Amino acid sequence: MKKEYKTEEEFLKDYNPKDFDQLSMTSDILLISVSDCKQENYRKNSNKMMSILLVKRQDFPYKGKWCLPGGFLDPKTETLEDCAKRVLKQETNLSNIYLEQLYTYDAIDRDPRTRVVSTSYIALVDKARLKEEINPNASWFDIILLEEKEGKVDIVLDNGTQQISLTIKKHLRKNSTDRYDFIAKKNNDLAFDHAIVLLAGIERIRNKLNYTDIVFNMMPKYFTLKELQQVYEVILNKKLLDPAFRRIIEKKVEKTDKIKTGEGHRPSALFKYKINS
Repeated sequence: MKKEYKTEEEFLKDYNPKDFDQLSMTSDILLISVSDCKQENYRKNSNKMMSILLVKRQDFPYKGKWCLPGGFLDPKTETLEDCAKRVLKQETNLSNIYLEQLYTYDAIDRDPRTRVVSTSYIALVDKARLKEEINPNASWFDIILLEEKEGKVDIVLDNGTQQISLTIKKHLRKNSTDRYDFIAKKNNDLAFDHAIVLLAGIERIRNKLNYTDIVFNMMPKYFTLKELQQVYEVILNKKLLDPAFRRIIEKKVEKTDKIKTGEGHRPSALFKYKINS
């Protein structure tokens, strides 16, 4: 027979956490940057490349495979965002990176060790701000292909020595929403469910380009309009007409008295983000 309690204090005195099913919580980080291309064989319509930071797992499960930076939540001292910030500090030595929650992933079998629920975060950074060396088991992978056809998205990641090829199927949940379910159809190198987290994060960033100033978290303080346009184009994976692009950003930037020189072409005016746009 269930015991009846008269006060909360009486209930807590008898309370035993072991009477409840336990699960673990993690924060996983999709750390994205856009930077200059370094390899000549990259597509010629842009001088920029979108990159993601991955970490090679040193232990089982998935030993030797790549994954998003992440860590287990300390339930006594951290919120999920605190956990995400700690992971970012460990991987990049930065503590003021743009961070926003993406989704919570709770598939029952997503981790073979135990029931693990992960809250994923998007973090955006200008690589030029990363003055410290990243961890030896971490690497930036350029996203050199992001192509959607017939409900499937092909992604190729390249860090200069290894390529990771992914194919992810998209399924619209309801016609009245823009929410999709993602299923990894090809994935030999990314651990856990991080392939679908990667695509979900990229799509979130693309969507937010249209109605937020999120892109400026990946820009240096001063930039040319051409550089900014190239960042938009590499994220959206399409060429933008100059007049249309100027209309998009005309209220978001302001011209400075600085110019950019020394790159084999005539000097270009430098702009900065208009904070009150």
